Amino acid sequence: MHLRAPFTLDAWDVVADEPTPDRGPATARVLLRKTYVGPVLVATASGHARTTFCPGGSSYVARERIVGTLNGREGTFVLEHRASMSEGHPVVMDAIVVDGSGTGALTGIVGSGHVTHEVLTLDLGLPTG
Repeated sequence: MHLRAPFTLDAWDVVADEPTPDRGPATARVLLRKTYVGPVLVATASGHARTTFCPGGSSYVARERIVGTLNGREGTFVLEHRASMSEGHPVVMDAIVVDGSGTGALTGIVGSGHVTHEVLTLDLGLPTG
């Protein structure tokens, strides 16, 4: 199944790491919360990200637990995603469903895709039965 799921970013609470003595890139920890607004995925998510900000670019890696209803099936799964963008290099964005993370009617879910500005796009395999 192909999923295109809009979401709202309810929280992106940044806690900056201590600066490095050699003026290395700024890094931070982030607490995130989202609401997936349907119609196929109606859910909430919470998780954490790590960010890096460099001159001319930035990147993040994140994991979020999605709790709700996907295509009429209730359960949870964990999504791992990352993005990297910098001058002179291609933008990298990807997302995967963490193997074995599905619960309830989503036990056995698999998939991959990407996260863009307030849209999750995944190609998913859902359990049968």
